Amino acid sequence: MNLPAFVWIILTALLASPLIYLSGHLRLRSVEGSLARWTALLALLLAWIPFFQTAQQLGQGAQVGFMVGSIRLCFDGISLLLAAVTLGLGTLVVLFSGPYLAGEIGQDKYYAMLVAMIGVMVGLGCACDLFNLWIWFEAMAVCSYLLVVFYRQQPLSLEAGFKYLIQSAAGSILVLAGISLVLSKTGTLDLDRIKATGASGDPVLLVAGALFVAGFGVKAALVPLHTWLPDAHSQAPSGISAMLSGVVIEAGLIAMLRSLHALAAISTIWGPLLLGAGALNMLIGNLMAFRQHQVKRLLAYSSLAHMGYMLLGLGIAVYAGQANGAQGSMFHLLNHGMMKGLAFLAAGAFLYVLYIASGTHHPLTIEDLSGAARRYPLAGLTLSLALLGLAGLPPLAGFMSKWQIIVSGFETHNGWILALAVFAALNSVFSLAYYSPLINVMYRQEESVPVKAGAPLPAGMSIPLVFLSVFILLAGIWPGLTYWLTAPAGASLLTAFSR
Repeated sequence: MNLPAFVWIILTALLASPLIYLSGHLRLRSVEGSLARWTALLALLLAWIPFFQTAQQLGQGAQVGFMVGSIRLCFDGISLLLAAVTLGLGTLVVLFSGPYLAGEIGQDKYYAMLVAMIGVMVGLGCACDLFNLWIWFEAMAVCSYLLVVFYRQQPLSLEAGFKYLIQSAAGSILVLAGISLVLSKTGTLDLDRIKATGASGDPVLLVAGALFVAGFGVKAALVPLHTWLPDAHSQAPSGISAMLSGVVIEAGLIAMLRSLHALAAISTIWGPLLLGAGALNMLIGNLMAFRQHQVKRLLAYSSLAHMGYMLLGLGIAVYAGQANGAQGSMFHLLNHGMMKGLAFLAAGAFLYVLYIASGTHHPLTIEDLSGAARRYPLAGLTLSLALLGLAGLPPLAGFMSKWQIIVSGFETHNGWILALAVFAALNSVFSLAYYSPLINVMYRQEESVPVKAGAPLPAGMSIPLVFLSVFILLAGIWPGLTYWLTAPAGASLLTAFSR
């Protein structure tokens, strides 16, 4: 069977996962990590080959799809963007995790589940029917749950995992109920066929849409369905925190958009719903982040606010048909994945040198970082860049994507959307109230006790930090570099929701 290139992205990751687990049992170790880590890294590097082949096909205007039996997979601009973020951040997390997890038990399971999760998320972005979308979504939940509870000997880790499992299961049940309603009314689960039925205003399908928003919204961290997020982010290994915030919640958003795309003709409520959810996420996310003292919990809550910006751009695109809103939202999805990935990895580097290297697992607080940039200049600089980018300061990546979303709001000339655009800009300024103190404390003259006793920063952790920092700078100064990803994604979104 001649498989399309994009299928090999998925298969490479899924087939490599058991091999990674088995290689870990060979107990062959190099200087920087286990054989499982290097097998995982090789698998992800190989997956980039079919990714670029598929990107080239899309760039030439080719329709990329695959069907086996009744299962149909299709690769569009949104799939390309999700695959790029997943593979990019996933590869860097594997590099980072070598020294971070050195000496930990269960590294074979960690790398196997991480690579499997990457393959599953790429598959989720290609699903063309509701049932297979749900299957990929469930597989992502299982993989991510096992990674959240990696430190299973710690009670707080188990508590976070239990909360994550219960809420994910509840969301999955809601999605399955919505799928049942759609099937009963339309007789099909194919997304395009459901949309083609054109059953405008059908109350059963409206209920199904509400179930999709709630079910997938759990994973996308929509307020008030977000309560699993701060515990899971703070208790997971820092590389997994980066994946949860930088990719998993965004994959949940993509799953929600795919399901609502099928119901685009049912009602015009989806645009206002996205706009309202975006405003709520921005407000609650920023308010909750403002009162945090633990660094990883602060970063977790700020993800709620950034999901709000994505929802705002999506709402503008769906409600007003604004291409800038669609592309800006996809641009911010890409930027947030890289910026929040850098923030969590830089915080993880500090967590490692201050605590993990000495054999202790202790929450990293803001005060722990007093004077840290003086002793660890690279980690301090990269964390500062990530935070300033998240705050939306020029000329960094976060400013450009937020600016595009806000400008798209003004282009609508709609009073309510104009007010939301101003609200988003004010929220971006407000976020400096909790990002700035964190940056300031790192550059104090007086070093904290943990910083004075800290271990050296391993060279293996520096490569991902430098790479992501360069991306944040380049995407801010030259945003056109990312148009080959964001423009097709925005166009696919507008096409999906066209009535």
